This record gives sequence, C-alpha cells and structure tokens, in this order.
Amino acid sequence: MTIEGNALKPGWSAPDRVRAVSTTRAGGVSGRPWDSLNLGSHVEDNLEHVQENRRRLAEWTGLDSDRIGWLNQVHGTEVVELTPNNVGQTVKADASYTRHPGIACAILTADCLPVILSDCEGTVVGAAHCGWRSLCGGVIENLVSAMAVSPETLQAWLGPAIGPERFEVGPEVRDAFLNHDPEAAHAFKAEAARPGHFMADIYALATLRLNHLGVYNVTGGGLCTVQDPDRFFSYRRDGQTGRMATLIWLKG
Repeated sequence: MTIEGNALKPGWSAPDRVRAVSTTRAGGVSGRPWDSLNLGSHVEDNLEHVQENRRRLAEWTGLDSDRIGWLNQVHGTEVVELTPNNVGQTVKADASYTRHPGIACAILTADCLPVILSDCEGTVVGAAHCGWRSLCGGVIENLVSAMAVSPETLQAWLGPAIGPERFEVGPEVRDAFLNHDPEAAHAFKAEAARPGHFMADIYALATLRLNHLGVYNVTGGGLCTVQDPDRFFSYRRDGQTGRMATLIWLKG
C-alpha cells in the first residue's frame, strides 16, 4: 500500500489498466462530525458538501462524476453489474462489478471492510462492502460468481476496516461464521473481550472466504479505522460520522 495525497493505493500486482484508490477523511469541505472528505450522502451531512467532496474525488481520480457507481448499501449480499445504462442510478446492493472502462465500482465504509477484486488480464473488476452480516451471508462468493472468471485468476485487496483489537462481537456472530465454516474459529479470540464476547478479525474472515473460493492472491489488511482517527472515519468510535470510499475501475 502507498499513500498519495489524501488517498491510499493498493500494493498489489493488478494490470496497468486497473486503477484503485481508498480515500481517507482528509481533503474535503464537510464540517464536524463529518470532517472533512465525507462521501456518504446518507449520514445527515450537508448534501452540497457531499456533492463537492464527490466532485473532488472525481477530479483526483480523473473519473467522470456520473460514472462512479454509488450503491445503496444495506448489509446484504446483492451484486449489481455496472454498465453505461445504470451507472448513474443508485442501486440497492452491497457489491458491484464492471467490464466497462471508465466506470468505477465504489464502496462506502466507516469500519466495514471494503474488498476489491481484479482478474489478471484486467478485463473485469469488482468491489464488495463486507460488514459482518454481508460477509457471513456470502457477498464475496456472490461477487466472484458474478464476475464469471476463474477464481485462480483473481487477486484481492482488503482496505481499511475495524481491526481485531477493536472489533468485539457477541457469540451469535461467531456462531454464524462457524456454522458456515468451522475453520473461522481462528478469527475469534476471547482474550481482551467482555465475558461471553469475542474479538473478531474481519481481515482473516474475508481472507478465509476468498481462499476457499480459490482466490489466493490477497493483499492489504492491517489498518484499523477505529484506532486511527486522524485518517479514518469510524462509526463504532464516533457514532455520527462520515464515510470513506474505495473505488476500482478499468482505465480506458
């Protein structure tokens, strides 16, 4: 991973025509508690500020602002294909993919895990919003299936999310993952958690899902949104707050 200006860029080996970026909270116009580059339009921020922040994002990335595929994320498992016919609409889904150059898949987060995918030829890219519900429910599996390429040709990058030292969950969350795959047990630790609770490693859980699909080239992880208030929004830390965006697209 490299830091360029107000954004992070994946440290991966995607083809040259694949572009990806994950924003920080810096570089925008929103006031507190959304300061400053809030890109979420659903968090009670001034919509004119959000629009200006999105305009700045488009300018920094070289994308057309109406070619960024914002989603209405609902912590589900729906996947949408972004095309020139629907990219201007706000679709209810938690993952998207595209084969069209110049159209960006975009995921908004403030603790949930953004996962981006590219095939080795640079023909298709995708992004998933992985809160624990969508991750457990199969959003990554649905996205990989929809991209319709051999999983072994895919590589993934895991963006900033709540880290394992801060992601305390109840036993029902652990049970949900273990009911799907007993190997997920290694991603839950009782140490440092309240009695009957567990500290969850969402990076490990996502990597396990990817590996079981046949996606072994997985990079990223290791950044904690909760512990880095200067760079990242965090819903668990602050409650009312802004949203970062993680984008991936094919250069024309």
